[in-house]
Formats: sequence, structure tokens, C-alpha cells
Amino acid sequence: MSIIGKMHIDGIFEGNISSLDGITIGKAGHVKGLIKARTIDVCGLLEGEVICDEMHIEPGGQVHATVESVEMSISPRGSFVGERRIKDKTKSLSESASASNQNAGKSGVEAIDSLPDKVVLKQKA
Repeated sequence: MSIIGKMHIDGIFEGNISSLDGITIGKAGHVKGLIKARTIDVCGLLEGEVICDEMHIEPGGQVHATVESVEMSISPRGSFVGERRIKDKTKSLSESASASNQNAGKSGVEAIDSLPDKVVLKQKA
């Protein structure tokens, strides 16, 4: 499924989604497949492979996936199980899918001294 604009899912969706804007997965939402979007907000369950600029896992949200993103935030009551790869800011969504294997060895995790309201992982400049 390819869409232009925002998409909100509060049911079950299995397959591939490509959006030029944002995707929101509601509390009752369960998405499984390859998801490409500029921003993704997860309150429900997301499984599969994700390519995006920004991902936000909200309280109660669960992500079981390989995520390629520039920025990723996880609420203390959110859950992430999988692998995160750093996405190059200069590449488009279609280019990043073909280059994901080349970037598998890179990581950009900053040390955190205290417990924040949420964890935010960003690519180093």
C-alpha cells in the first residue's frame, strides 16, 4: 500500500506500507510487515522491518522489528525488541532500503547518566 499523507491504524494490518508523511499505530493497532514513512508513532504493536526518519514509541507501544531511522525515542513504558540501524540523513527512503546492509555496522548510542522521561537516540553530526 502506498499513500500520500497521514495514516492512522487502529486495527490489524499485514503487508507493506509506504507513506511520504506519517503513520500512527493506535493502542488497538497491530501492524506486521515492511513499513516506510517519514515519521512513525507507535501506541500499539509493530512487527517487521521499519525505514523512517523518526520513530516514537509511546507508553504501551511495542516494536519488534529492525528499525532504520535518524531519530528514535522510547517512552519508559514503551518496548523495543530488535535492531536499530542509523539512517543517513542525505538518503531518501527508497535509497536507504538498498543501502541498509552497508550501514549495519554503524551505531550512534549516547551514554545516559540519569533516567529521562524517554530515551532519544539520534545520529551524531
